[in-house]
Amino acid sequence: MAAIPQLHDDPDPEEIQEWLEALDAVIDNEGPERAHFILEKLVEKGRRRCGHLPFKATTGYINTIPRHLEARPPEYRDHHLEWRIRSLVRWNAIAMVVNANRQNDGIGGHIASYASACTLYEIGFNHFWRAPNAEQDGDMVFIQGHSAPGIYARAFLEGRLSEEQISNFRRDVDGQGVSSYPHPWLMPDFWQFPTVSMGLGPIQAVQQARFMRYMHDRGIRDTSGRKVWAFMGDGEMDEPESLGSIDTAARENLDNLIFVVNCNLQRLDGPVRGNSKIIQELEGEFRGAGWNVIKVIWGSRWDPLLEMDHTGLLQQRMEECVDGEYQAFKARGGDYTRKHFFAKYPELEQMVAGMSDYDIYRLNRGGHDPHKVYAAYHAAVNHTGQPTVILAKTVKGYGMGEAGEGQNITHQQKKMGESALRKFRDHYEIPIPDEQLKETPFYKPDDDAPEIRYLHERRRALGGYLPQRVQRAPALEVPQLDTFKALLEGSGDREQSTTMAFVRALTALTRDKNVGQNIVPIVPDEARTFGMEGLFRQLGIYSSVGQLYEPEDADQLMFYKEDKKGQILEEGIDEAGAMSTWIAAATAYANHGVNMVPFYIFYSMFGFQRVGDLIWAAGDIQARGFLMGGTAGRTTLNGEGLQHQDGHSHLLASAIPNCISYDPAFAYELAVILQGGMQRMFADQDNVFFYITIYNENYPQPALPQGVEEGILRGMYCFSHGDAASDAPRVQLLGSGSIMREVMAAAQLLEDDWGVQADIWSCPSFTELARDGMSCQRQQRLHGASKAARPYIEQCLADYTGPAVAATDYVRAYAEQVRPYIDRPYWVLGTDGFGRSDTRESLRRFFEVDRYQITTTALWALAEQGEIDAAKVGQAVKEYGLATDAANPWEV
Repeated sequence: MAAIPQLHDDPDPEEIQEWLEALDAVIDNEGPERAHFILEKLVEKGRRRCGHLPFKATTGYINTIPRHLEARPPEYRDHHLEWRIRSLVRWNAIAMVVNANRQNDGIGGHIASYASACTLYEIGFNHFWRAPNAEQDGDMVFIQGHSAPGIYARAFLEGRLSEEQISNFRRDVDGQGVSSYPHPWLMPDFWQFPTVSMGLGPIQAVQQARFMRYMHDRGIRDTSGRKVWAFMGDGEMDEPESLGSIDTAARENLDNLIFVVNCNLQRLDGPVRGNSKIIQELEGEFRGAGWNVIKVIWGSRWDPLLEMDHTGLLQQRMEECVDGEYQAFKARGGDYTRKHFFAKYPELEQMVAGMSDYDIYRLNRGGHDPHKVYAAYHAAVNHTGQPTVILAKTVKGYGMGEAGEGQNITHQQKKMGESALRKFRDHYEIPIPDEQLKETPFYKPDDDAPEIRYLHERRRALGGYLPQRVQRAPALEVPQLDTFKALLEGSGDREQSTTMAFVRALTALTRDKNVGQNIVPIVPDEARTFGMEGLFRQLGIYSSVGQLYEPEDADQLMFYKEDKKGQILEEGIDEAGAMSTWIAAATAYANHGVNMVPFYIFYSMFGFQRVGDLIWAAGDIQARGFLMGGTAGRTTLNGEGLQHQDGHSHLLASAIPNCISYDPAFAYELAVILQGGMQRMFADQDNVFFYITIYNENYPQPALPQGVEEGILRGMYCFSHGDAASDAPRVQLLGSGSIMREVMAAAQLLEDDWGVQADIWSCPSFTELARDGMSCQRQQRLHGASKAARPYIEQCLADYTGPAVAATDYVRAYAEQVRPYIDRPYWVLGTDGFGRSDTRESLRRFFEVDRYQITTTALWALAEQGEIDAAKVGQAVKEYGLATDAANPWEV
């Protein structure tokens, strides 16, 4: 018999044995908590006496909860019925995907992810996850996107989805199917969260859990007892968002948060960590961050072998093997596992000598063992002071056998042959006759069958069914427009930026008696940039522990004030975390039954560009709130340059159907948009959200003209008219944002220098104008022009003559959106190309959006129409010193 290999040379093993026996005695007589305390004290002493002691963030490759400490299952739990339910769900999930692809080749779907995670979900559904109802708000559960078929299959057994619906898996267009992944937009009463864009579920779950605490600490909603559960795959943990906020969860002591990582060791193309162990790696990440880590690696069938492992050789062999080997062990069966795992050491080979190859194959992984999973969940929900992550080892494609269990191809499996279906049916005892296997029918027992009765009993005990999404928030009494009186009256000779106008508006809203407490200001460590530091003392910055220090600027008027009841959420240099916080607040109407009004203000360049995937998810989840793109535009933020200057966020925003975007030029436009947005989202409860760009350029703010409110919200209104009695050549000038001032100056140049009259149009939203135009054009196409409405922009310009010229601080494509709906020649100026750092005047000249370029373009447009002599264009170019030989800023 070979000697047990030693991982480290030990000159005195007897001394080590004495220490180990002493530790056993403490555990036996005083409990594991006392043993842990003593060990921590020894480590602390060692570090003081010996200097550096290396920290090991991982524990042994075994279950965190030893067998004798596993929670006992409740008396009502029927293990056989739960196995039957899992079997039925597995069958119907497979039937859903197989049938969909049989009927429509290429429709897609995933079998293997849910096959590996089924037990993890079912233990939660049967024992832990509370549903929202009249008495409770319930838990939030982030379902892993690729596991959607299994969730549909359970809802089918519950009678919440019909056979017709699951038969039309991934058939959204006709409205009778179920969506490919969790999409609240497509199934607004079913899915709580969109999660299939991997990594977004974990970071949102962290911020949902934190926002629960925020709501509770501010006295807005009692969230005690509620949990946020987030399911994800081990491959998904490579996404930076997956681990990006785990430090926040630990720092905030979010013991209302539980991550469940399905460690099936495989991602889409192959092993997650073929040459190491993903579970150990993740344990180190989470333990190092301060989480409670529960590893569920081995199932109950390993317990007798582990209890026989008196020398630790079996655990050593478990440590030696890498994930690539574990994948092969499961994929190649018991004989292969005997020869390549156990046979390395004769002692281990002898340990399993009495076991058949099938017995070895059936040595289960912890994530498939309902007893182990129950014990882990029980420990997680009862743990206090830390968030918990459960690392559950599973097999991808578990139960699929020859169709792909544990194989690299498993993720892409959408079909199963008759032989594989027969074996699956037999193993899970599904009463489908052979002659029907080719059709792979769904199977649902009668309503009075024991499985169905048990399923309903468990959900009733937990308050109802999940997932479900309930929109139950009462409407808010939103402020009237005169709340923003200071912005409507103009600033006179004083100069003010629209950013400062926003801060004044936000301050007014927080003081409103009806909605003040519902306002949620969110900033990513840029409050001073946006002039919001005055709100620090007024509202306080939320901290779950208050302020444990005297701030350095305590003697200042606007000192940095943290408070447990603070209203501002200041997220550090973390746009993704701040956006996830905004989503949590923007969905409070569904998740907490109260309309919160979030304002997330950020560098506009670092909004849609940096966290565009999260903003897209916000559209899917039907968020309500305001995204404020601060220091907006490509030429307004003059000192920062290429990385900071935004010329395209409005174009990105236009791609999200329920994002309503505006580029206001003046404070009164901003006020009208804010009031109109609040009315639409929080009084009328329309599931849209607003993106508004604001600027740091100071200039006099005019007063609100009479009767322009509707035009502002629809995207366009006439700011000023040229001389109506004049018969001089005429142009229509369109502008938005800070370039509106250049448009106004160009109109004056046209009149003073060239005798041209200009009507000036403020266009706060070219996107809304384009959407209106598309809608009208569709009506014209389908119903005939005589019956359809005319585009709003066409109606606005109908009584005005002359070509149109548009200029904005954004790429040309932004204003180009409306070209099909303008019935006259139309020229567009914009800021295409990379940004530069210089003065505003130089930047606008470089990007050719300044007053001189607008004037020259208007003259050229008139010359093209024969309204003026073409020579005037060349004269203007020379007189204004336009650089004709300069390179185009958008050319490479």
